[in-house]
Amino acid sequence: MPKKEEYTQRVTLCPDGKYRWIYEFDMIRNPVILITVSKVLLLSFLVVFAFVILIGIKDLTPKYFFDTLHFFVILALIFQVIGFIAYLIVAKRYGYKYIVLFEMDENGFVHRQMESQFKKASAMGWLTAAMGAVSGNISAIAAGINSATHDSLATDFKLVKSIKPIRKFNTVKVNSPFSKNQIYVEKEDFDFVLEYIKKRVEEKKNTIDKYHRGM
Repeated sequence: MPKKEEYTQRVTLCPDGKYRWIYEFDMIRNPVILITVSKVLLLSFLVVFAFVILIGIKDLTPKYFFDTLHFFVILALIFQVIGFIAYLIVAKRYGYKYIVLFEMDENGFVHRQMESQFKKASAMGWLTAAMGAVSGNISAIAAGINSATHDSLATDFKLVKSIKPIRKFNTVKVNSPFSKNQIYVEKEDFDFVLEYIKKRVEEKKNTIDKYHRGM
C-alpha cells in the first residue's frame, strides 16, 4: 500500500462518489495566481479607461486621448507594483504555500482553500479518512473537511464556456460566465483530470443543446 502522503495527494475516488485530492501550491515558484491578479487589474483599468474616453467622446482630440492613455498606463504600472507587493505579503502569511482541497464529481468541482493554520498533515489525515471511510459515516467526514476550509469556489460543468490547460504549472483553468476557477493537480493525474472535465463539459453542453432543440 502506498505511503499516506502519496496516497492522499493522488486523485482518488471516495466512497461517496467524489474524487478528492490535496494540492500544495508553491506561491513563489508557480506564478499562476499572480498572473491572474495582474490580468484582473489590467482589465479593470481598461474598462475605466474606455469609460473615460466615452464620456469625453464629443470633445475627443488626439491630445486628450494620448494624455488620458499616458495617465492610465502610469497608474496601471503603479498598481501592478502594489499588487505584486501585496501578493508577496499574502504569500508570506501563508508560508508561501497555498494548500487546496479539490472535490470533483459528474456535476462539477469545488476548489477549497484550507485554513492557514490547518497543517498539511492534518489535511492528509482528513482525506485519508474520507478515502477509506474508516468511520463508516462519509457525511461526517465531509463535514469535518468543510470545517477546516474557509474560501471555496464551485464550478458547474454545464456552465463552463472554456477550458485552458497550463501543463507546466500543473493548472487547468475552467471559465464560466462571471466566474473563473482553477484546478491544480500533480502531473501524474493531470491528463486524467483534464479529460474528465472535458468529457463532462461536452456531455452537459450536448444535453442542454438537445433540450433547447426539443422546445
